[in-house]
Amino acid sequence: MNTIAVVLTEPERLELCRLDLTPPGDEDVVVDIEWSGISTGTERLLYTGKMPPFPGMGYPLVPGYESVGRIVEAGPASGRAVGERVFVPGARCYGDVRGLFGGAAARVVVPGARVYVVDESLGEHAVLLALAATAYHAVAAEGARLPELIIGHGVLGRLVARIAVALGGSPVVWEQNPDRTSGGVGYDVVAPSADTRQDYRSIYDVSGDAKLLDTLIGRLAPGGEIVLAGFYHEPISFAFPPAFMREARLRIAAEWRGPDMPAVLALLREGKLSLDGLITHRFDAIQAAEAYRTAFGDASCLKMILNWGACS
Repeated sequence: MNTIAVVLTEPERLELCRLDLTPPGDEDVVVDIEWSGISTGTERLLYTGKMPPFPGMGYPLVPGYESVGRIVEAGPASGRAVGERVFVPGARCYGDVRGLFGGAAARVVVPGARVYVVDESLGEHAVLLALAATAYHAVAAEGARLPELIIGHGVLGRLVARIAVALGGSPVVWEQNPDRTSGGVGYDVVAPSADTRQDYRSIYDVSGDAKLLDTLIGRLAPGGEIVLAGFYHEPISFAFPPAFMREARLRIAAEWRGPDMPAVLALLREGKLSLDGLITHRFDAIQAAEAYRTAFGDASCLKMILNWGACS
């Protein structure tokens, strides 16, 4: 059994390759992928070679942790059934080629326990579930305050804002790019220079900009919290006295965990969360090289997805 996959052979060199797949076991499922998303955070770092040391890091590798497809084989101990549409948060089934994160392929072999059955009505929007679960993980952590200020109105920033609204919040979002200021539903999007408030109790940064911390500390109320919900490839530092005067708290939100995905799926079922309007660009997987360049270079691109329907 083999597949067509996106392979980063080295930084800034991407190819579509046919790779042998690890034979499935009793606990595995074989999934024919319909769509996969391109992450402008971690995948950009993999593409540019700027990813900090990370478990499993190295080239060649298959990227991608936002895949959706149909189960075509299900092992007797997999807990899944042929025909189910599932979200696949990556795979490691390519032999000597690393799966980091391994979802950008036409077919994958993955343990059935790792996939999530999704409603048929979600269609291609299901590729956004990993980002939605990551946003939920940041917002719903034990003892967390709902965000009052969110930095960045990309896909993750929009999802943090939408989930905050779904949970009863009313955040403000900072965005400097005029092309990204639209699309706020239930919250305001403003330029940082237009906001004079300096008493935010909770600021969530999803920009990935390590140089912003001093600015954000200056906008905190005493005892306020800054949540780093993006991914940062540069060292983070800040001036101590302003943080000391405010007794500022700093929290780092990691990637989503098991309970976060069911919570997001429940919000979607209840109509409290929408994934509409976030996928802006679509390419056939055969055009993967152009798709990745567009995803990383076009500011109007919120979420790029690859359509794997023509690959086999």
